[in-house]
Amino acid sequence: MPLHLVEHPLVHAILAELRDEGTPPEAFRRLANRISVLLAAEALRELPTETITVKTPLADAPGRRIGRDVVVVPVLRAGLGMLDAVLQLLPDARVGHIGLQRDELTAIASQYYSKLPPSLESSYVLMIDPMLATGGSAVAAIDLLRRAGANNIRIVCIVAAPEGVELVERHHPDVHIYTPVVDIKLNAHKYIVPGLGDFGDRLYGTL
Repeated sequence: MPLHLVEHPLVHAILAELRDEGTPPEAFRRLANRISVLLAAEALRELPTETITVKTPLADAPGRRIGRDVVVVPVLRAGLGMLDAVLQLLPDARVGHIGLQRDELTAIASQYYSKLPPSLESSYVLMIDPMLATGGSAVAAIDLLRRAGANNIRIVCIVAAPEGVELVERHHPDVHIYTPVVDIKLNAHKYIVPGLGDFGDRLYGTL
């Protein structure tokens, strides 16, 4: 299934605090980091590993290490709020950036920046964007990644709308989506309902 609903109780406890309109920016940033760590760990559950042997103080022991190059791609600007959390788990991961601006009237995304690492063909690409709303930005970002050679792509988002999930599945049925919740709908302004408001504005205190 392309859609993976993350049911961990810690994820949902943090999500409830993120949704609360009374949560101030400094607390919102801490909560965003914590939920991102948990969601990224779930999205990386099937990351290939290699068998190794390590020497403990007493004897050799079998172990495993990451066996695939990982590239983390935040969608600017809100995706930056999740990046440090993923790098806590994978400090050696390569990082790309995609900048997409959504027109507030048409909800159509236009690209203003793209910087991706080379040789994505064999990489495990984790695209991070906290809100999957219309899906237009996600599809545009995946299109960019495909053109750059990416074959194995996962999306991690904190809140999704059914319209966004459907659009991604229609255009890129092999891309897996990891989120704790698919909310009810988009409103007339293309905001997720109930959602949690504008993630970037709440993260950076630019309300």
